[in-house]
Formats: sequence, C-alpha cells, structure tokens
Amino acid sequence: MDSVVLGIESSCDDTAAAVVVAGRVRSSIVSSQRIHADFGGVVPELASRAHQRLIVPVVDSALVEAGVTREDITAVGVTYGPGLAGSLLVGLSFAKAYALGLGVPLIGVNHLEGHIYSVFIEDESPAFPYLCLIVSGGHTQLVIVEENFEHSVLGSTLDDAAGEAFDKVAKLLDLGYPGGPVIDRLAAAGDPSFHTFPRSRPGGYDFSFSGLKTSVLYYLNGFDDKTRTMLLEEHLNDICASFQQAVVDVLVDALDRAIDETGIRDIAIVGGVSANTALRRDARKMADAAGARLFIPPLEYSVDNGAMIAMAAYFKLRAGITSPWTLTAHPDLALDRQTSQIA
Repeated sequence: MDSVVLGIESSCDDTAAAVVVAGRVRSSIVSSQRIHADFGGVVPELASRAHQRLIVPVVDSALVEAGVTREDITAVGVTYGPGLAGSLLVGLSFAKAYALGLGVPLIGVNHLEGHIYSVFIEDESPAFPYLCLIVSGGHTQLVIVEENFEHSVLGSTLDDAAGEAFDKVAKLLDLGYPGGPVIDRLAAAGDPSFHTFPRSRPGGYDFSFSGLKTSVLYYLNGFDDKTRTMLLEEHLNDICASFQQAVVDVLVDALDRAIDETGIRDIAIVGGVSANTALRRDARKMADAAGARLFIPPLEYSVDNGAMIAMAAYFKLRAGITSPWTLTAHPDLALDRQTSQIA
C-alpha cells in the first residue's frame, strides 16, 4: 500500500483525526465540543478533558472509515502548536505513543501550516508559489507559500484576528458563541451600507480589527437603552451586514494589492473565516477581475480538522521531513516573517 498518514488535530475544542492515503483523503472525523457555548468561549480545562475522552474513539473511527488498520499506517502527523497548551499535549502525547508503538515516523505540523495545505485536499490545487490568506479565530496572516515548506509572511494581525473580532462583536450583540456563523447568517438579510464602520489598514499587509470591534461598541453605546433595544430589534441584520462588510473589505483589499505587487496569480483563503459567504463572494469577484485563480477549501475543511494535518504531514513525509521524539507542544507557535522551513 502507498503511504498511509494518520493526522491528529486537538489544538482547541475539536478532537479530529483523518487518514490520507497516497495524497488522497480517505477519512475525516471531527468531534466538536458543544459545552463551551454555555460559557461564551472555550474553557481550556474542559477542552483538554474532552480530548482525553474522545481521542481514542475518534482515531479508531477514522481508521475504520478509511478502510485501513493500524499496521497500514506509515506516519503519524500531529498539531504541536499554536493552540491551548492542555489540548495540544493530549494530541501530541497520543501521537507520540501511537507512532512509537507502530515504529513509524512522527511528523509535527504547525496548525497554521495545516490550514495552508488544506487547499490540496481537493483535486484542483494551486501551483507554487501561491498567496495564502489565513483567517481564523486566532490568526490573520497573508503568506507567500513556496515549495518544500518555504514561506514568507507578508503581513499579520497587530491585535484581534478576524475571527476573534466576529466573536467579540457577536457577544456585544448577544448572539452567542461562536459568533461568526451567526453574524454571517443574519448579514445575508441585511444592508451592508446601513452604517459605515472603519476599514483599518495599518500599513503594508498588516491587519488590525480591534478598532473595528471598538467602533461597534461605541456605536451601540451612542444610544440610550430604549433606543438601542429598538435599533437591534429593527436593524440587527443591517448592523451585522455593515460590520461583516468592513472585515471583508479589509481582507479582500490586502489580497488584491498582493496580487498586483507580487504578480502571483494563484491565491488561497483558508481557516474558519474562509467559510464566510460574503468573503467568498467578494474574493471571487476580485480574483476574476484580477485574472487570478482562487482556491478555498470546502466548508468541512475550512474549520479545524484532521485532514489538513494529515495532508501537510503527507507533503512533509514526501520531502523527508520528520520530527524528533523530543518534539514539544508550542502554544504560541507562529509563522514568522522570515522565509524558512517550518519545523
């Protein structure tokens, strides 16, 4: 049998495992932890305990769905950062023991690297080098991706990530957690020109969404309680659409400028926020106008999943890149601005 890579993802509140055989996804299992919605955000201790309970059945299910056995596995890929320390340790410890017991290589995968390589899950994929916009709950970065895991970060968020801004604004509007999908759904019936929220462009390709979030707060606080209640009853969809459009405009503008300045015509948008319908719509319009090819993973591979980790590990295995048994969890792991090989 060709290479069989097991991928494990446990960086936050999703316990996920997948199997990639010869570069093709054969299974992808994700167990999401719903309990965090009651707290308005992820509770780290609850997340790590849930991972401990779920990781064995999730991995077993991935093997069964893929039609492979443990003995078929040729490498184990696992997220080692960034993420919640306790959650990362559960996945990494399990992966180490699993790989060691099977006598196969361990391959550590940067979670952001997993998102970057999620665009190779589909049959049609970008050519190197390509521009990749990573937009998730904790990260917003624009990266040039080269072959052999070489990368160059053009810009990063200076404060809140795009997904974090969605969640915080949703909390201001009392929409629950996670807020991104709810705002996206409500915005579909709203008028994005209802109110003009600021489009922050700090310089270069860096991003800043903290001011946008604060502007929503100030806007709401500009009304007395009775008027604000009436406003939200009548124009909640419009406020969501106006806020969402401000985020989308900043992201699409950065990609548009990067296409023009680098000349790279293959672009990708990855991470949880790439599921946003307005972002997908406006990015496709921009790409068509720029003569560029746009790649966005299917919805199930935009959020955290094991398939993207297995796919990145598969590419690493092909390149002869493996990790030592001393690999440790790195909660604050990032893609820096230097062009370098990712560990």
